[in-house]
Amino acid sequence: AGLITGCIGAGGGFIIAPALMSAGIKGILAVGTDLFHIFAKAIMGSVIHRKLGNVSVPLAFTFLIGAIGGATLGGVINRVLYEINPVLSDAFITTIYSIMLGGLGAYAMADYLKARKKPDAGGDAHGGKSEGADLGNLPKKLQAINAPPMITFDQNLVPGGRRISAWFLIASGFLVGFAAAIMGVGGGFLTFPIFVYTLGVSSMTTVGTDIFQIVFTAGYAAISQYAIYGFIFYTLAMGMLIGSLFGVQVGAMVTKVVEGITIRGFYAMAVLAGFINRIFALPGKLSDLEVISLSPGVVSVLDGIGIWAFFLVIGGFAVWVLYTFFSNLGRLRGAE
Repeated sequence: AGLITGCIGAGGGFIIAPALMSAGIKGILAVGTDLFHIFAKAIMGSVIHRKLGNVSVPLAFTFLIGAIGGATLGGVINRVLYEINPVLSDAFITTIYSIMLGGLGAYAMADYLKARKKPDAGGDAHGGKSEGADLGNLPKKLQAINAPPMITFDQNLVPGGRRISAWFLIASGFLVGFAAAIMGVGGGFLTFPIFVYTLGVSSMTTVGTDIFQIVFTAGYAAISQYAIYGFIFYTLAMGMLIGSLFGVQVGAMVTKVVEGITIRGFYAMAVLAGFINRIFALPGKLSDLEVISLSPGVVSVLDGIGIWAFFLVIGGFAVWVLYTFFSNLGRLRGAE
């Protein structure tokens, strides 16, 4: 999860929450614990990306106005469902994961494959790193709408920078904050496609800004919506934090030696891995609720498939990031 946070900009919640639920931890406890762990980890990631010049503070703080409201609503819904029935809460969280990760993963993978076919997918005309895709029609249209206040960003990539209305950022923040509190994520897996494909923010600025906003979104949701109600497993969170603090530093450094299009490809793979894990767990949750009837043997086989597929994909991603890091140590030292 730390490698994913540093490399993609997502908090890794869509990896950890499914993993914890697969280990038998109640959904609401997995959500609260994950938010707390992500909050602490994102502080380290944002410091690193700030040094690398990838953080846009105006984008992040405007986005947070909406994110706080969304996180409050999401936390209330989760707690109400848990009080009604803990099994219902688990099934709800698993269903939300399946829908969100399935749709996002399919879209991101299709976009990555389309971008790979472009002749300039490997780099730009100046020999720099390509974003992996040009500014699409939707970002162009949104950036053309002059609804003050306007926020300027990507000044280091485009002369004069690009501009977007703060209202689009606030609306995006509300959606991400709501999903963060429901799913126990920092919202990075949503922020990445919203920033890149909808608002037209560059991949590298998105990665750094996303981790910066996660500090506040996850911190607020973890403390105000879960910690004070006893839904955080602190020893578990600290154990995950120790491992991820190393990973986030390695992942952030790898963004300096890989192209934006490669980061998009791994984002798509990681999201689809989380989707596979939860979609195979969903029949078991529905069976517990007596919505459908399945034998314990069938439920066990489906859970096993989801867990193995999930860890194989995520393990492969981790190996690739570590290989890229160690094989480019010379270049990274030079960049420093």
